[in-house]
Amino acid sequence: MQIEARLIDAVKELGSVVVAFSGGVDSALVAVAAHRSLPREQVLLATADSTSLAQGELAQCENFAESWGIEWLAVSTDEMSDSRYRMNEGDRCFWCKTALMDQLEPVAAARSAEIALGVNLDDLGDHRPGQEAARERGARFPLVEAGFQKADIRALAKEWGISVWDRPAMPCLSSRVPYGTEISVALLSQVDRAEAKLRTLGFRDVRVRHYGDTARIEVPGDEVVHAAELAQEVDAAVRAVGYRYVTLDLAGLRSGNLNGALKR
Repeated sequence: MQIEARLIDAVKELGSVVVAFSGGVDSALVAVAAHRSLPREQVLLATADSTSLAQGELAQCENFAESWGIEWLAVSTDEMSDSRYRMNEGDRCFWCKTALMDQLEPVAAARSAEIALGVNLDDLGDHRPGQEAARERGARFPLVEAGFQKADIRALAKEWGISVWDRPAMPCLSSRVPYGTEISVALLSQVDRAEAKLRTLGFRDVRVRHYGDTARIEVPGDEVVHAAELAQEVDAAVRAVGYRYVTLDLAGLRSGNLNGALKR
């Protein structure tokens, strides 16, 4: 059976689904697979309206759903009220996903639906306690069930005409903060504003890692030289939101690289 057919079968098996929709290519593929294989009234996309969501992301999720004619809902999550989340230990993502599941479960129950997340096989090899929290609460991972890796997702999303097929990953803003540094709304806002300014300089895929008054900038390896060439502009942009020192990581962007501290 082709991988596309396996995904359609995995989604059909759900019958009715609430997709935890982040706006990235993974959850977008699950959303469109559900749209293609289930009755319209059996598909709902739900996006967490959270302080850890970058500016513009909520509107982008709503616009995507509207463009495909899929029902969409924003759910307010309040993970910031949980001290276990704010303390930002190695299990931070567990408490974030717990807050999301707290909101999605009653929505799914009212629709007699399953909750689906855009987790893929590549995600299983990283430190992702949020997956554990979702799995414990009965969430389904249709991309995993169908055997999808990231490359498969992007290829099929492109074939299906999904606009975000090549969109860079946009993990939550808290992922920019080293474990052990307490999360706050002000801190996340500072990171968000810094990254927004860097995107105006043409850096589509960028992370601002927060180290107190120092910002460590990560861009893809093949853009590091360009970032260095724009050193003055980058420095001014990031200082403008309150950082005192601005550094460029010469190793380039590595998704989830702060997890390395947990292995020491």
